[in-house]
Formats: sequence, C-alpha cells, structure tokens
Amino acid sequence: MNQAEFSHRFWPDNFLIFGCGNMGGAILRGWIAAGIDPARFTVVDPFAPNLPDGVQYFSDAAQVTEQFGAVLLSIKPQMLSQLSAAIAPLIAPDALLLSILAGAKCAAISAAFPQARVVRLMPNLAAQIGKSPLGLWSYDLSDTQQQALSRMLSPLGTPFWLDGEAQMDAFTALAGSGPAFIYRFLDTLAAAGTQLGLDAEQTTQMTLAMAEGAVQLATQSGENPRDLAARVASAGGSTAAGLAVLDAGEALLHLTQSTLDAATRRNGELANIAEQASNDKR
Repeated sequence: MNQAEFSHRFWPDNFLIFGCGNMGGAILRGWIAAGIDPARFTVVDPFAPNLPDGVQYFSDAAQVTEQFGAVLLSIKPQMLSQLSAAIAPLIAPDALLLSILAGAKCAAISAAFPQARVVRLMPNLAAQIGKSPLGLWSYDLSDTQQQALSRMLSPLGTPFWLDGEAQMDAFTALAGSGPAFIYRFLDTLAAAGTQLGLDAEQTTQMTLAMAEGAVQLATQSGENPRDLAARVASAGGSTAAGLAVLDAGEALLHLTQSTLDAATRRNGELANIAEQASNDKR
C-alpha cells in the first residue's frame, strides 16, 4: 500500500495534538514523514517552536472553533485537571483520544472526557523515525478498532497491545524511558574510551557507530542478545575480561533493575498526583 492509500483509508480528516513538546513533536514528525498531509493536523500549545510547514497552530484552546474526531493528548499528567475544561469542547462525540500522559489511567482520562474512546499510548522519541515500540491499552476499543489503530500508528514503529493497564508503568520504564538509559550508557562508554587515551573528538562517533552496528545485527540476526555477547567474547580474551566485570555479582542486572524500578514507581506517583489534582478540583 502506498502512502496516499494509507492516508485515505486509515487517517482521520482532522487530528488535534494538544501539547506538542518533545514527544508530541516526535509523533507529529513521524506521521508527516510517513506521508500524512500536514494540513490534517492542528496543534494547540502555548510554546510550540519549529512546527512542520502546513500544520495549523494555535497558542490557546480558546482560539479553536472546531471539534476533532481524533486527539493526541500530550501534556504533563499533573496538568490534566487544570486543562481538561479547555480541552473538552474540542473533542467530538465518540472521538478517539490517544493519551501519552505517563501514569494517568484510562479511568481518570475518561472521567475528564466522557465523550471520547480513550487509549493509552506510550511511545519514545524514535517515533520520529518510525522506530519506536508503542505500548497500547484501552477498554474502549473492539478488536477491529484495535487493528485499525495499529495500522494508523504503524508509521511510528511497532504497536504492542498490553495484557492489562497495570503493565503500562513497566512498559513506560522499559521502552519509554529506556532510550535515555541507553544514551547515558553510550555517553559513559565514550567517556571511558577517552580516559583510555582515545581522541576525545572521535570517541562519541566511534561509540555511536559501534552501537548502530550492534543493534542492527541484533535486529537482523534474530539471535538473543546474550548469545550475541557470547559470540563476541572469546574464552580468555579481552571481551570476556570486560564482561566478567559487568557480570560480577550480577552488578549490571541489579543496577538496571533498580533503574527500571525507580522509573516504574515514578509513573505510579505521577498517576497519584494527577488523580489527587482531579479530586481536589471536584
């Protein structure tokens, strides 16, 4: 199917993005890169610099005079209660509402926008290049509607419908926050290479080239990453010596588990903050 057919069959005529920061902007650019007409998008955000050409932009919801059948909600979860009154009039009856609010549960979002079919979506910044895992959960969609939404989201990456909403916090920690953890590790590898005497201006390029090749091989080979690591490491060799440090006392596993646990807990805390703010407003 070419992009024109994709747009015609699966894409809403008007799509509102409410809040267009780093993540909302990545999603918008990912869809436009896939061939979706920028004129189909309306962005509402008080600060949304460098939007793609052709996107309709408003700095204030009060400036918008139409309702939308599809909405991406991309604001901070703690802002839901204070902005819901401004957002609600923009959402058409039976609209599709995609929420990327970390931690905010479907019930809370549905309470704020009862006219909408709510779907929780968790992407990462790689949506901009069509390489993001996409965590999804909803109790408002049929199987057929889920399949249609998966097709609509496919230009952004790979959709994963989770078994229950409780899994969203863990998915967010792994796949949503995960790129930041990988970037930090890559930065640390480059810094360590510099400490060993490699050229400081080249170490980041070396590290990124190494990581790109390693990820592509892992993706294309279909092998388990642990097995690939074993292939790189010869018995008694330098790689094995380095892996022995990472594996000692399962240090890397414990560090990574603690990292994901912290991110998962914070998602739950954000949900509690949003819920408390909503209760206070009522």
